[in-house]
Amino acid sequence: MTETGLNIAEDNPVLGTDFAVEMVRQMRAVDSYGTFDTWSPAQILDPFILTKEQKREIPIVGDPDEVVMSRVKAFYNAIAALIESECGQMAVPTINLTHEGFGRALITVGKLVVMDKTLRDVHRFSFPTLSKMKDEADKILSVALEIVGEYPKAAGL
Repeated sequence: MTETGLNIAEDNPVLGTDFAVEMVRQMRAVDSYGTFDTWSPAQILDPFILTKEQKREIPIVGDPDEVVMSRVKAFYNAIAALIESECGQMAVPTINLTHEGFGRALITVGKLVVMDKTLRDVHRFSFPTLSKMKDEADKILSVALEIVGEYPKAAGL
């Protein structure tokens, strides 16, 4: 943890990547009251990062609140935006969650499902570090782009 009490250092090089910039954009998009307008990217992305100790404080069973669900949506929206910018075709994220925090996240391009992820314990949705969050997004992005490249006709519909 840094001196400012954040799990992300203000000078973290990952904050300058396309993924982090898109994540900040997505989080600001869901901020209807303008709370994030004066916040730094590290402050905006900090709730996504939980240390092991912080994660232990969250109960095993719990219902996600709207704030946590908006973070999940922002994460998959950012990945969809990056897919769209890479392949030039609209990528649409769809997230279906129960009130208990279980469900599924899909990203489609045309008629093609390029990502299908089962979500569990959404109330504990987080990553140990910013680079781990970016690595997860990069894995999803590379697989999705590979699928689009393999089935361009289905993606173009």
